[in-house]
Amino acid sequence: MPNALATTGPTRPISGQIITFAVIGVINTATYYGLYLLFLMYLPYLAAHILAFLLSMIGSFFLNAKFTYRIRPTWRKFLLFPLTNATNFVITTVGVYVIVDVLHAGSRFAPLLASATAIPVTFVVSRWVMLPKVEAA
Repeated sequence: MPNALATTGPTRPISGQIITFAVIGVINTATYYGLYLLFLMYLPYLAAHILAFLLSMIGSFFLNAKFTYRIRPTWRKFLLFPLTNATNFVITTVGVYVIVDVLHAGSRFAPLLASATAIPVTFVVSRWVMLPKVEAA
């Protein structure tokens, strides 16, 4: 019987992948924040942020490999996976700027709105990194 991680492509509809990707994103955010608060007790805030970010990103990679895409993790995919976070960061940062400085909306909810915009693009980049080129098209 084949191992679920040995699958070379998705075995579920894309809608299932999107839902799983979003759930893992929530888990990843909670993990990051919990680790950040823990490390903050022992480290300066920037070191706590970087360490929590890196650890949560590693967890996100393995969770997405197993549950979202049902693929075997590889070093190549692992090394490319930070592109998904970079994409999210750029879109969210630009989005916050546009919402606050261009549209003159409040800054309180700007990151949430910008993040919602970033999710679909981040998902596409994630599929491109995680799935074989034939499957991601």
